[in-house]
Amino acid sequence: MNHTKECRFIRLPEVQHLTGLSKSLIYLLIKQNKFPKQVELNTRTAAWLESEILAWIEERISLTRQTYR
Repeated sequence: MNHTKECRFIRLPEVQHLTGLSKSLIYLLIKQNKFPKQVELNTRTAAWLESEILAWIEERISLTRQTYR
């Protein structure tokens, strides 16, 4: 079984690149429970699961497409 995408951690710059969101907006959306929460890798490092970010992007696309139908 291939878990490459499921288990790949990505850091904030890549999350920003994939989503087009600013750092402050990402953290605001996390606080509002509207964006995937980061995973603590140690006391000073956090990252996101790539699969969760990609699912969030797909959800946003789907919601946008439903709005305009």
